Amino acid sequence: QVQLVESGGGSVQAGGSLKLSCAVSGYIFSTCGMGWFRQAPGKERELVSSIINSDGTATYADSVKGRFTISRDSDKYALYLQMNNLKTEDTAVYYCAAQGDDCGEYKYWGQGTQVIVSS
Repeated sequence: QVQLVESGGGSVQAGGSLKLSCAVSGYIFSTCGMGWFRQAPGKERELVSSIINSDGTATYADSVKGRFTISRDSDKYALYLQMNNLKTEDTAVYYCAAQGDDCGEYKYWGQGTQVIVSS
């Protein structure tokens, strides 16, 4: 059974940094993509960043380009999101997710980790 567990969230002042981790089990890192989503209070869930496990190709939402970096470690079966120069607008619950075997819709989700950025 595929399981994803996020960690690394917390409270930080604007301009600070956090690194989120997602421990993955029961999922093969050979192909397909994984990503980080977030949902801020009163807003819809949005895709923050994604990565193709096979070649490392990454995408970023415009709001986080130049500040966030996604990475994965296939040997450790982990997904990471390095967040630098955090802004109050980054406050949200962050979720890691993985595509299904067909590399289509995101099928597997973690429980989320809270990130609070204060000014």
